[in-house]
Amino acid sequence: MNIEKPKARPANGCFSSGPCAKRPGWSLHGLADALLGRSHRSPAGKAKLAKVIERSRALLGIPADYRIGIVPASDTGAVELALWSLLGPLGVDVLAWESFGETWANDISAELRLGDVRVFEAPYGRLPDLTQASPERDIVFAWNGTTSGVRIADARWIADDRKGLTICDATSAAFAMALPWHKLDVTTWSWQKALGGEAQHGMIALSPRAVQRLESHKPSWPLPKIFRLTQNGRLSEGIFKGETINTPSLLAVEDHLDALKWAEAIGGLPALIGRAEANLAAIEDWVARSPWVAFLAENKAERSCTSVCMKVVDAAVAPKKLAALLEAERVAFDIGAYRHAPSGLRLWAGATVETSDLLALFPWLDWARAKVTA
Repeated sequence: MNIEKPKARPANGCFSSGPCAKRPGWSLHGLADALLGRSHRSPAGKAKLAKVIERSRALLGIPADYRIGIVPASDTGAVELALWSLLGPLGVDVLAWESFGETWANDISAELRLGDVRVFEAPYGRLPDLTQASPERDIVFAWNGTTSGVRIADARWIADDRKGLTICDATSAAFAMALPWHKLDVTTWSWQKALGGEAQHGMIALSPRAVQRLESHKPSWPLPKIFRLTQNGRLSEGIFKGETINTPSLLAVEDHLDALKWAEAIGGLPALIGRAEANLAAIEDWVARSPWVAFLAENKAERSCTSVCMKVVDAAVAPKKLAALLEAERVAFDIGAYRHAPSGLRLWAGATVETSDLLALFPWLDWARAKVTA
């Protein structure tokens, strides 16, 4: 097959699933007010961090009685902090259908060594039966499978009168999907995903039920300092007002504030969701006319609008060669499947990605496919 090399290129070829593309129009000028060389514990430093919390609450629609904190080590640190601090009093059900869910299941069983753990698994491309999770137990799950492209469609399976806590890894869902906060007791995300922030900073939102667990439960294992949310049996309220556990990057803080301001300016969460869904629709149109690829997510209702994962059904196409060719052409960067996922392609389609860049990319994907099979 001979396909002419496309002439138009994406204005931004960054389609990585983390760190993700910066917001449209981003420049270093947005960092001009960064509080560099200052202490994060100064009044000005704490004010900046508090703004991140306040703006995140408003943008995501997080209830007023939920605590929100900035924590170390991105979303991974936020999830681990929750697992190590909160689990133990009840049995635990873990829902796993991609690499991160598998990691949380392993950490709970092998590292925390909890005895009463049930893991409900599904292969890449599918969800497990969510109704197997018991409201009498703590439930750990991702809302969106960043490495599988499969998301939870709704929260009807989570009981309102549950006894256990729901601990949700929402890092590739926050700012792109509507999260049912009343169903979520612990929710985590990072700056490096949907708003294209810089890495290493995570966030955690705690319901009143989660705070009650923190203040009533003392884990039987030691807690590192960066995991401690309580002091003398009481919640460390300062953490949820901008007094971070460890030193944050005030340059990264300024960058995230810039992204939050942009999100507010374009219309808030509905606009962010609309942009991500429009990007998914564009990819769906291309896949429908491209017989050599198919979505990894088998159920359209469960298809992610951020981390869009595809399998290559043409055995003659080597996905790694295709991705490398487009990177060499400086057309698309980091579009290979996650290292533990089935071989294929993955395109980040969150709100910071322009639909026009995806439309410009598709002819290049078809051209690269022809090149690697020639």
